[in-house]
Amino acid sequence: MAGNPELAAIERAMVAIRRSQRRRSLAALSGADPVSGAVFDVLDVIEAAEAGGEPVTVGAAAAALGVDQPRASRLVAAAVEAGLVRRVADQADGRRTLLERTAKGRELTERVHRFRRRVFAAAMEDWSDAERAEFARLLSRFVAGLERARRAGVSEAGTPACRPG
Repeated sequence: MAGNPELAAIERAMVAIRRSQRRRSLAALSGADPVSGAVFDVLDVIEAAEAGGEPVTVGAAAAALGVDQPRASRLVAAAVEAGLVRRVADQADGRRTLLERTAKGRELTERVHRFRRRVFAAAMEDWSDAERAEFARLLSRFVAGLERARRAGVSEAGTPACRPG
């Protein structure tokens, strides 16, 4: 697989996408408030949880972001300080604090979504509806496969990594 030219082309494309889609770059281009890219990551985590009907704690945000709890606490504090996120008491467990986007956080998230979609539409303006639909289908399938590989702990060798028991 290492010598597969299609995989090399996909890797190059993914790196190019990652570089062009950095949250800080998108936020600056969209005219969004000047907050760090990591704060946008917190908003994205909370938005995804809200969409799935799941509560979000600092611990859940840490896990979703792949950072330790103290780093997640600092990121959440920055989002709270910026007025984008609020902490609310969990009605089912008073010891737990949940995170939710404020109206300002939701508006900023929507503004960035609108901007991203305009960029994507411009990139695909000469594509047919069928091509856009097929790309969306394949890209969604690819992302799901990446998530399965991540959960399985795929190592450098391409096999599930050993996990301490």
